[in-house]
Amino acid sequence: MDIFKLKANQTTVGREIVAGLVTFMAMAYIIFVNPKILAAAMGDELLPALAVATCIGAGVLSILMGLVSNYPLALASGMGLNAFLAYSVVIGMKVPWQTAMGIVFLEGAVISILVLTRVREKIMAAIPLDLKRGIGVGIGLLIALIGLQNARLVVADPATLIAFGKFGSESLIAVFGLVLTAILMVRKVKGSLLIGIFACTAAAAAAGLIHMPASLMAGIKPEYFKTFFALDIVGAIRFGLLATLFAFLITDFFDTMGTVVAVGEQAGFLDRAGRMPRLKNVLFVDSLGALCGGLFGCSSVTTYVESAAGVSEGGRTGLTSVVVGVLFLLAVFFTPLVAVVPVYATAPALILVGFLLISGVRSVRWDDVSTALPVFLIMVMIPFTFSISKGIGCGFIAYVLLKWLSGKRKEVHPLLALVAILFAVDFYLS
Repeated sequence: MDIFKLKANQTTVGREIVAGLVTFMAMAYIIFVNPKILAAAMGDELLPALAVATCIGAGVLSILMGLVSNYPLALASGMGLNAFLAYSVVIGMKVPWQTAMGIVFLEGAVISILVLTRVREKIMAAIPLDLKRGIGVGIGLLIALIGLQNARLVVADPATLIAFGKFGSESLIAVFGLVLTAILMVRKVKGSLLIGIFACTAAAAAAGLIHMPASLMAGIKPEYFKTFFALDIVGAIRFGLLATLFAFLITDFFDTMGTVVAVGEQAGFLDRAGRMPRLKNVLFVDSLGALCGGLFGCSSVTTYVESAAGVSEGGRTGLTSVVVGVLFLLAVFFTPLVAVVPVYATAPALILVGFLLISGVRSVRWDDVSTALPVFLIMVMIPFTFSISKGIGCGFIAYVLLKWLSGKRKEVHPLLALVAILFAVDFYLS
């Protein structure tokens, strides 16, 4: 285990395994959600193949991230990116799904070039620390919102968009898990998030809300690999979908940046300037996620903010990611068992991780309005738009405009100004 430098990172094999289990539990919903979203555009007959592709994509890339970067960052098909591909590109623009996967592959190739030329790393270095802190807080609020929705405590409302949900069995179990997990965290019990997930699942089973499947294993058939290497790169180029490629690029680029900043700060990986060691390794593996997502047919695979759940359990090395990856690969054979854990059982973990991520708000320089207001916009727009990249874009544009118009042009790095312009173009095109 010396490859992961466990002693140097003040962790143990057991702690990393528990962290990996927690992260996997927090991410496992993607095994079922991603295939359903993509099948809406690609056809229900591909559901089994999409599930296998989702598991293998997440498994391979998470293991690679652990080995290459030695950070507890796990990857899977990106939410938002998959919906954009299915509903906007395939259904809305009537683009064949093979061509859409070709676009994803090309986007991954472009990002890989940006990483290898260190452009992506330079852009991250050009972002002020306060904006990075705002990104972490905004993502924390987004994770908490997702958890509250999964717990049925926050629901859709036609008049107010969202409202407080009615208490039912699922909500009560989620609240039980939230209270239990919070008490365990206060008492500093190791594995508190995982214990809470298991306790909620057991309570759901006792209430008759879930049932163990007759068979815990799923058979693998040749047709389950129909989406692998079926992409059409030539078609993607011929369709002239430059604006679509740009939309994928900017969303993937900044979703990952926000996740890395948020999880990195929570784990204590960032230095005083907000920079992360071995960042190029992280970004390179993440760029391969888009390439593999197009090759496997599971949409772009990207770094998951749910990695923060494992970090909360003490995960500090790539061993956590390797554990997550192995579990995703095993899930190919045990999808019936994975399906037993309901989304409301993982809701308490997401809510409490959101709580942990907002701690960065206390370090923001609130006395400088030209900085604080853009930070505030990032914090609120990430959860309100349900998009990390859109929230970041609003904050970056506001930051550049306020600094320029208030005579503080020197505080704006040229790369940050360029990114703000690109965001403005993206907002206009979308």
